[in-house]
Amino acid sequence: MTKAILQSDVLIVGGGLAGIVTAIECLRSGKSVTLVDRDTPARLGGLALWAFGGMALVDTPLQRRMKLKDSPQIALQDWLRFGELGEDDVLPRQWASYYVEHSRAQVYDWLIESGLSFMPAVNWVERGLQGNGNTLPRYHVVWGTSQRLTRRMIELMRQANARHRLTVLHQHEVLALESANGTVTGVSALNHANDTRVQLTAQVVVLAMGGINGSLEETRANWIPGRPLPRSMLNGAHPYASGKLHRLVAGLGGQITHAGEMWNYAAGVPHPRPHFPGHGLSLIPCKSALWLNHRGERIGPEPLVAGFDTHQLCQRVAAQERPYGWHLLNWRIAIKEMALSGAEHNQRIRDHQLLMFLKETLLGNHRLVKQMVAESPHFLVDETLAGLAAKMNALAGSNDVRADVLQQTADTFDANFALGDKLHNDEQLRRIEHARHWGPDKLRTCKPAALQARGSGPFMAIQTQLITRKSLGGLQTDLQSRVLDAQGQAMPGLYCVGEAAGFGGGGACGKRSLEGTFLPGCILTARAAARSLISGRSL
Repeated sequence: MTKAILQSDVLIVGGGLAGIVTAIECLRSGKSVTLVDRDTPARLGGLALWAFGGMALVDTPLQRRMKLKDSPQIALQDWLRFGELGEDDVLPRQWASYYVEHSRAQVYDWLIESGLSFMPAVNWVERGLQGNGNTLPRYHVVWGTSQRLTRRMIELMRQANARHRLTVLHQHEVLALESANGTVTGVSALNHANDTRVQLTAQVVVLAMGGINGSLEETRANWIPGRPLPRSMLNGAHPYASGKLHRLVAGLGGQITHAGEMWNYAAGVPHPRPHFPGHGLSLIPCKSALWLNHRGERIGPEPLVAGFDTHQLCQRVAAQERPYGWHLLNWRIAIKEMALSGAEHNQRIRDHQLLMFLKETLLGNHRLVKQMVAESPHFLVDETLAGLAAKMNALAGSNDVRADVLQQTADTFDANFALGDKLHNDEQLRRIEHARHWGPDKLRTCKPAALQARGSGPFMAIQTQLITRKSLGGLQTDLQSRVLDAQGQAMPGLYCVGEAAGFGGGGACGKRSLEGTFLPGCILTARAAARSLISGRSL
């Protein structure tokens, strides 16, 4: 095993969105940059390469065109209330304030200037069960999904390399952080392509390695005591986001905070063509589907409805007797409302197919529903509820779902419609009607109707379970993205950006995200780090 030595002004560990944005800014300032990434060249971009591309942005031109009167003050109130950030969360609160103040100029405007665009609608997500979430729509979707965003950032990074100051090392695993006289000076890494060791030195090291949720063992180890923990989970994070580098920094005196706070999702299904063992897809749950336990009974007494409080939804699902449950719906609901998170299954948005996107939105996305039914054994279809119950039992390897119980579940829900629209008395129906008041959500949400209404079939059941996604905690950083020690002092030569820093301050979102705060959080923390190190404050 040979050993090579490479030196640069800035060393960035992690080739995700945060690392790439940091590299762009540093290269534009004339710095030499080494970007070291654990994955293959085709997967440069990390988790962002596969994400959907939703962003929570404040007081944008798009919001104004839709007559939405947003402001940083309103957004910060929503953020602190919904995230339950306490007074002692000093740095997370600072980053939350920084986010809402700067997301318009440093994310929205910057991306527009970079040649990207957004879909012409703002969606309303994470409203809160009691209206304690987003008080108005803020969820902007990148036209082309996050895949287009990431590839554009990679293009800009290459363009900024006109002076050939960039070195990108793929398939390199960081083994140790190097320091001298209390200053971080570089890393040692293993090149998995040829089994050689590399010593990387720099004036500044920027950590952009993602969170911890790519390791189910690490996820479980950091789970907050007292919160329901399911016996099994799917992995929806990056498989190399294992927390190893977090621990290396902690060994040098850095602080990890809020490690147990996570942004997981409640409706995961195994990926039909997994990229790695345990890989899952996150279903964007249909608001009109009934959430059932493993016996086919509706979960209650308050029914589960997506789009209001993902944190609470995950805890309700995790508390069930079995680690899986069922979504009961029909074909009418599926083609109108069913979606999967990420670029992979949103090809109309990803590939800029506007006319086909509009057609599928207005007439139903039969293509996606048929694809998942064909590819995934976890999407079951039958003309009768009795037949569906038999298929549910066959998939689960049990006899837990009795046909008469499933029939009673559907009949009880459908009884809401027996006396007309004015006499609906079901919390799920009330939430659906509330969602349909906002135009963009109305396009993707069915008008309430009986599950067994004529012409709505066949019936469908989807077996789902909890899926990991993002870490809300991470290495504690100040507003310059400098890593802090136990005394709150900046560790010389060391920065941290993106998910590795809990999207700022070691946990800017608190217990809940307003959703869509992650991609902008990567951009904001990366640009803050670059401004600081370019100014020479850390050198």
